[in-house]
Amino acid sequence: MTAYLRRLFPIARAAIIAVALWPGPALAYGAYGHATIARIAMANVSPGTRLKVLALMKQAQTLETPSCKAATIDDLSVWPDCIRGLGPRFSYTASWHYQNVGVCDAFTLKPACKDGNCVSAQIDRDVKLLRDRTLPSRERLMSLAFLVHFVGDLHMPLHAGDHGDLGGNQVKASYGIYTPDWLNLHGVWDTPLAERAISDGPPMIRRYPREEAAPIQAGSTEDWSREAWQISRDVTYRSALGGDVCATAVPARVRLDDRTINDLIPVQRRQIERAGLRLARLLDEALG
Repeated sequence: MTAYLRRLFPIARAAIIAVALWPGPALAYGAYGHATIARIAMANVSPGTRLKVLALMKQAQTLETPSCKAATIDDLSVWPDCIRGLGPRFSYTASWHYQNVGVCDAFTLKPACKDGNCVSAQIDRDVKLLRDRTLPSRERLMSLAFLVHFVGDLHMPLHAGDHGDLGGNQVKASYGIYTPDWLNLHGVWDTPLAERAISDGPPMIRRYPREEAAPIQAGSTEDWSREAWQISRDVTYRSALGGDVCATAVPARVRLDDRTINDLIPVQRRQIERAGLRLARLLDEALG
């Protein structure tokens, strides 16, 4: 376990517990996952964009959320989850973290994004706000935090696809031999699978060559939404339920054995990589 992971482990553990206890759709990607996505992005933005991100973070005190830090890119990546624990002040942001479209329905964002209250619409909004230099730095920093976080949320399959189970929140899950009663399918993808995927294989935080990054960064938030929804249907639920997802009732508990987990790791790594590189593109568009 790396020193960075050891430092984040208590946060990650708390995030798993939050997944189990949070009323409604849970957090997407724990602290390690969100921080990794943010660090991939920072390694791939232009030098000018990086300086502007760092300058905005120097205004962290203007957010007036002392219990939810925003002074580093790691802080910023989980700030939108942290503020959900501050009560009514930020309660209006809860529906911005997801856009669950039924995996057995035709893909469309309209019902899931009513009045812009969904993750893809908020990403588009945050890019526009971040681009507007006439706004107070506090508003732009808040938009930066939401953008960094929401791009991660968008790429978490269970924040994109749903099987009538609140994106896997209502399905108990066993992760290999790890079978706590409070762990659910959403929580598996949120933290232990994400941490395993990031830790297995070559380092993900690196400067990607342009020819490697460009094809990944292409597309719109709607394209990325459809992609994550398809993964939810064809990988996440199929691996948990087996067979025809839409012909299978969602059980009260699913078990992901070691072989299944190993098959899911490359999918999870790819989504985290996509999120980081696409976030870099959006930051360059807004700040570069």
